[in-house]
Amino acid sequence: MLEDVTSLLVISAVAVAAPALARLAGKVAPIPIVVFEILLGIAVGPSILGWATANDHVELLSEFGLAMLFFMAGNEIDFSQISGRPLRRASIGWVGSLVLGIGIGLLLFPSMEAGFIVGIALTTTALGTIMPVLRDAGQLTTKFGTSAIAVGALGEFGPLLAISLFLSGRRPAEALVVVIVFAVITVGAILVASRRRHARLHRLVTATLHTSGQFAVRIALFVVIALVTLSIAMGLDMLLGAFAAGVLSRVVLRGASKGDRHLVESKLEAVAFGFLVPIFFVTTGVTFDLAALVSSTTALLLVPAFLVALLVVRGIPGAFAAPHGAAVRQRVSLGLFSATGLPLIVAITGIGVTEGVLSAATAAALVGAGMLSCLLFPLTALSLLPGVSPRVKPKASMDGEA
Repeated sequence: MLEDVTSLLVISAVAVAAPALARLAGKVAPIPIVVFEILLGIAVGPSILGWATANDHVELLSEFGLAMLFFMAGNEIDFSQISGRPLRRASIGWVGSLVLGIGIGLLLFPSMEAGFIVGIALTTTALGTIMPVLRDAGQLTTKFGTSAIAVGALGEFGPLLAISLFLSGRRPAEALVVVIVFAVITVGAILVASRRRHARLHRLVTATLHTSGQFAVRIALFVVIALVTLSIAMGLDMLLGAFAAGVLSRVVLRGASKGDRHLVESKLEAVAFGFLVPIFFVTTGVTFDLAALVSSTTALLLVPAFLVALLVVRGIPGAFAAPHGAAVRQRVSLGLFSATGLPLIVAITGIGVTEGVLSAATAAALVGAGMLSCLLFPLTALSLLPGVSPRVKPKASMDGEA
């Protein structure tokens, strides 16, 4: 018991240190906090210092942290803003990414299962990483920002569907039926919620915002747990339920006053990014198999290969989703933002290792490439946008990243 609590203490200390280090580094360049969280997790984990291990208690909090990350992603997206041409182009681009990704995965690995897992991992985009960067650069509400959000939304939602269809252990036809049933249930709930004013609920939210009741936070967490439970019960990836929960919560609170919505969002961000999400990223570092990576020349060579693959698979289709009339530099910038991926790469490779399809070294190489993409691509993308300096100050944002 003491060892379990000690590991959680060390991980919590790393979570405290990460934003402080990110702020110091931000004087040079806005490096996402997730990079520091994972690197520090590697340092305190079994790979180097051995101060922390991923015991059952830590793993449970880590899984819930990942769920909250995708809940916040779903809660942050304004589908009315990205509907139409941006969402259409992003959807076509992601389908192209899926074809390219699976093709490259099958070329790199003889096993069809490994090829599919690598291919799906390469189609991801870290929406939670690129949104705060765009916000700090003043691009979030521009046409370019709208296109980037649409690409990021598909880069998170699309892989979740692919995981449910191809990696659920069911036959594709059976998996498709289950996904459709889940979609009908969740979309139906969202439509019902969107057609009601929820006046009584909003009054209760307002009345408990500054009390121990905290009704809005409690109902949001209940929705997360309910839809995650539903997705697990149906044999789907839990992140699909978490993402849908975020969308549903946004719809339910849409009729509340602007001030109340902002306050509720800040409270949810505090729960997610002040506690749960950092535990997930630090635990990712703690469980990162550094020995498997550095002991294999092939795995080390795969890191730059996967980084280039992210640019090809996700960057090229993403560039075509740029707004009409965008300059070449803006298209390249959007491609770089599109190729920025990590959270789902961690989740997908974890599935591959658990099922014995991917080796620990290959998984570490993919995660390493994802970390490098978060470090290199957003900074380069910002430098290509006209009138935007990459040396913007980091500030609190949707997935705890600068």
